[in-house]
Amino acid sequence: MDRYELRRQDYSLSADQTELQAVYAKFFRSRSPIDTVRAAEETGFDKDLWEQLCATGATTMALPEAAGGDGATLVDLSLVAEELGRALAPVPWIDHVCAARLLARLGALTGAAGSAVVEGERLVALDTRVDSATGRRLVGAAAAADRIIVRDGEEIVELGFDTRPTPVANIGKLPMAWVDPAAADHRTVLAAGAAALAEYDRALDEWRVLTAAALVGLVEETLRIAAEFATTRYTMGVPISTLQGISHPLADIAITVHAARNLTRRAAWFLEHEPTVQPGLPAAAFVYIAEAAPKAATTATHVQGGLGVSEESAAASYLLRARGWPLAAGDLGASAVQVAELFAAATA
Repeated sequence: MDRYELRRQDYSLSADQTELQAVYAKFFRSRSPIDTVRAAEETGFDKDLWEQLCATGATTMALPEAAGGDGATLVDLSLVAEELGRALAPVPWIDHVCAARLLARLGALTGAAGSAVVEGERLVALDTRVDSATGRRLVGAAAAADRIIVRDGEEIVELGFDTRPTPVANIGKLPMAWVDPAAADHRTVLAAGAAALAEYDRALDEWRVLTAAALVGLVEETLRIAAEFATTRYTMGVPISTLQGISHPLADIAITVHAARNLTRRAAWFLEHEPTVQPGLPAAAFVYIAEAAPKAATTATHVQGGLGVSEESAAASYLLRARGWPLAAGDLGASAVQVAELFAAATA
């Protein structure tokens, strides 16, 4: 059997990948506790945490060796994203690495400025809205970025502002801001035409895959919090976890996590190795978990009763981000329509 045929059905991790995920699980667990997450909610960005994350090589690993990086695969990156989501880490790592990988494919990571992007010293944001290609738009990491990559008609443009855009309050607690290409203080056309727009679409697919992985980690941690609560609270002498009204919904969340993780890793593998075979997978993985995550987080919050919606509850923080993070892609319906169109074309 061809190794690609086998890999299409095998989502187990190698020993190196398992170790990689364990390293970043430990990093985020120790450096991004819930108090750190809450302290960064006003701006959506913790600069100290970002610098610590970059020091681990998390930005360098994402770039190809030809661009000065370590050549990590999308599956590797999805493991880091999963742990970032599990910890609700207030750093726009996903946006930055997807933008940096796009710059590398466009041949725009050159000189000292390019090296600064590779190392994470120069933070780059990416307009990840599926439904925006011209005019003023909300960009998920714009308030924290040194440069912003957007589509402007048929052109891929790097924008710079002498004063960073003002953060916009949002349910996902992202460093989101309004960006108007016409108002930028610095504007550089990186590429134009159909080939350039195809590379941008590739960056959007990578963002969808990594954001889906982050949401998988988020939902799994929400499940852990709820399950821990359910096994330590008693009614009529038994843990509430033994009641069908509690255990069955939690089991449904566990199934959601398993299904979403498999779909996300499948999407990552195909996008890395055979991007034209099943082009709808990245959007499908994103739409599936983007719809499932708020429902799962709501269920996990309800399991904890009044405590689940209290200000000091970690579950409430997870619920907000489960609802808010996918909104950086704009209208979720646009991604769903794209999935339908791609799969319809593949079966025509």
